[in-house]
Amino acid sequence: MTNYKTRRLVYTAMFAVINYVAFTYGKITIPVTAGTSTAIHIANAVVVLSAWFLGPVYGGLSGAIGLSIADVFDPRYITSAPKTFLLKFMIGLIAGLTAKHFRLKEKTERKEIILITTTSAIAALGFNVFADPVVGYFYRKYLLGIPQEAARIIAGWVAGSTAINAVACVFISVILYLALYKSFLPRLPKE
Repeated sequence: MTNYKTRRLVYTAMFAVINYVAFTYGKITIPVTAGTSTAIHIANAVVVLSAWFLGPVYGGLSGAIGLSIADVFDPRYITSAPKTFLLKFMIGLIAGLTAKHFRLKEKTERKEIILITTTSAIAALGFNVFADPVVGYFYRKYLLGIPQEAARIIAGWVAGSTAINAVACVFISVILYLALYKSFLPRLPKE
């Protein structure tokens, strides 16, 4: 039991670090307005991948923790950390629950794996395409006190960058899963 918990914790921390690195060193920052920025990045692919390997809760937590820490250490994104935590956890939760529903870890046929991972990634990242700008708008307007027009402009830019990220991350997460699952799944603690 302890070995299971320890391994699960280690893999969660490992994916949190990979998420941190993917965002911190692999993003293209786009300054918007009111001292805020948005970014083109592939870190959400790692969130989805971690949910497929670790399950919905631990995968979501690894993405939420890693990307929130990345926000905290970057002055352009520090105020977004709480919103990031919530949204990245939800991406992992949706991707993990979808994969679990379709029993992704039990599949061996390549076509089935591609179909399930693509469906799961589209569900999770599609949620983010809509939720990130909407949650961000209300977060900036009501919690950060940014004027309504500025919050609206930021939401528009965020919607665009999030859509670009989502399309890229669907492909990247599926490709990474196909490349890693045969060697990685046997090492994971059994649920």
